[in-house]
Amino acid sequence: MSDTLAGLLQVGALLLLLVLAYKPLGDYMARVYSSESHWRLETVLYRIVRVDPNTEQRWPTYAAGVLGFSFVSVVFVYLFQRLQPFLPLGFGRGVDGDTVPASMAFNTAVSFVTNTNWQSYVPETVLGHTVQMAGLTVQNVVSAAVGMAVAIALVRGFARSATDRLGNFWVDLTRGVVRILLPFSFIAAILLVAMGVTMSLRSGVDVTNVDGTQYTLPLAPTASQEAIKEFGTNGGGIFNANSAHPFENPNALSNLFEIFLLLVIPVALTRTSA
Repeated sequence: MSDTLAGLLQVGALLLLLVLAYKPLGDYMARVYSSESHWRLETVLYRIVRVDPNTEQRWPTYAAGVLGFSFVSVVFVYLFQRLQPFLPLGFGRGVDGDTVPASMAFNTAVSFVTNTNWQSYVPETVLGHTVQMAGLTVQNVVSAAVGMAVAIALVRGFARSATDRLGNFWVDLTRGVVRILLPFSFIAAILLVAMGVTMSLRSGVDVTNVDGTQYTLPLAPTASQEAIKEFGTNGGGIFNANSAHPFENPNALSNLFEIFLLLVIPVALTRTSA
């Protein structure tokens, strides 16, 4: 009976948090994607990639941007894994002399870019910290931003009956990253660290088992990837057991918070699109 009550209280707390976040986050995202002004940082990025942020696109151009950016992302994540022996923070871990096999690297790259996030390897022993941070964590950010941009473009397509313009993919992508995913994930990562989620650049910590044998517990910069993994509705953990691993999800409070992060953008997008 006590377990049932505890479960109901957790469900109630989750629903309450989602209700409280629904209007402010939904309205904020609507302003983000409808604003005609550009932040200074965004303007710098547009100049670097030679994009006119004030030009709206028809659906073929918008779709070409999505596919082109995703293709480049696949190439980068693939190369990060294949070149792992030459990257810092690898700690000598991995298979085949620290080089991720081509088929595994390709599968992981496509999986993370498409938000499938299917892993056919043990992350904490195959991938070094640089690949986890600069490859998979970054992809968790931008792939989520791509998905949000496509959702917003779809809504615009239904709403704009008098024009064939869906907005600008590069603007939607940049704003999703700069104004939504990065700042909220930064805060979420700090909260996760406070709840006990690991955040370390060490390769591991040596422990002695009860039978006297030695074992190394792998460590990783977990909180930063865990935050965007959940907030961006991604998958793929930095440890093999994913969010069931105690380093990713150490207690009931972190579990409730991570479920909230997983649901809050999809829930709030229903108000954004309205």
